[in-house]
Amino acid sequence: MPIKARISRSRILITGATAVAVVLILTLTVTTYDHTSPRAARANTLGSVTGNVDCRKAKCVALTFDGGPSLTTPRLLDILKKENLHATFFVQGKGHISRYPEILRLISDGAHEIGNHTWNHKNLTDIDVDDARHELARTQDAIEKVTGTRPILMRPPEGRTNRKVAKVCKDLGLAQVLWSVTAKDYETTDSALITKRVLKQTHRDGIILLHDLHKGTVPAVPGIIKALKERGYTIVTVSQLLAPATPEPGMVYRP
Repeated sequence: MPIKARISRSRILITGATAVAVVLILTLTVTTYDHTSPRAARANTLGSVTGNVDCRKAKCVALTFDGGPSLTTPRLLDILKKENLHATFFVQGKGHISRYPEILRLISDGAHEIGNHTWNHKNLTDIDVDDARHELARTQDAIEKVTGTRPILMRPPEGRTNRKVAKVCKDLGLAQVLWSVTAKDYETTDSALITKRVLKQTHRDGIILLHDLHKGTVPAVPGIIKALKERGYTIVTVSQLLAPATPEPGMVYRP
């Protein structure tokens, strides 16, 4: 074989070997965690549903809000009350629970579901176990102090989780809740665009993520609710979406 051909063949072999090595490394370092969908959770659970909504039969979608409580939350609560709806609020500690405990109490008094969204909104996968536990435990304590109840749900900031986070959540009695619909309302104040994004992505058994602290979000909610109802959706909390299954601590629920 000519020298040039042998060199070319060697380069190909080296490139191929490098690619295989990269794939193997990625395969070995990919973070995995236990997860299931709302539909699968329901299907694997026997029993009846408490309340008047059974998402095994109804076309359900869960409505959730992150990052509050904030000064815009009371207006959102008025909208939900007028529509006779309940949502799930994943609340944050610093600058929110600590600053607006009375608004958190309004959420609780309205019979909405309250979940944990950490104290400082740190990515739990980027910090050590003790810090992750503190982020969640401190928020648990603050919520209980205001409402009298400790949450059983949490949402990891940016949806980032792994087995370390799952272990901490399991120890604290918290199930993890991700989402299937995001309006990216943190990057726009255009309520019409927020509405359009939500409706485009929503499907049965979905979980909608919004933020009640952003300027364009709360004004979009009435239109979102109206359009979802017109499309035959029943709007529920996360726990209602899972029922008759109950949230399993540490488990990740994602549509």
